[in-house]
Amino acid sequence: MKELFPKFARRVAAVIGSPYAFALAMLLIVGWGVLGPVFDFSDTWQLAINTTTTIVTFLVVFMIQNTQNRDSKAIHLKLDELIRSIRNARNGLIDSEDLDDAEIARLEQEFAKIRARAPKLRARGARLHPTPPTVPPPSTIHALPTIPTPPTIAKHPVTDHDEPGRTAERAESHGER
Repeated sequence: MKELFPKFARRVAAVIGSPYAFALAMLLIVGWGVLGPVFDFSDTWQLAINTTTTIVTFLVVFMIQNTQNRDSKAIHLKLDELIRSIRNARNGLIDSEDLDDAEIARLEQEFAKIRARAPKLRARGARLHPTPPTVPPPSTIHALPTIPTPPTIAKHPVTDHDEPGRTAERAESHGER
């Protein structure tokens, strides 16, 4: 049950979120509306759609909530890993979703101040990226430019596992040793 429900919930959420499910729901509503005159718009006719939509909504809420909880946990884990891997990042933010509202508000104010100090974008038509450098005509190129190597990233001893026998090879290729 522990593994069966999450798989079932993900599958149901994917099916319910599809255009086909929406089309089927619309078709059912139109069919119900067309049957109104047949049933003389009776209380039973209205009760049928009300009961059906209530039951479906009730069950789907649990499945979608399960899927959203899983997705939220996965996103938090990915963000935690990014925070942990950046040297100057504040590791205290890793579990920030567990902070109380006052502490989250304090952090929001702190980051608002940081954003306010950041350089402002130019007028509305300003480019977000600098203009790429122009390439000189081939007749003026005498030697190929050297391509800078990317900075090395320190490996975390616990989470970064290299394949046995390839550690030295990778260290050399990343300028480590």
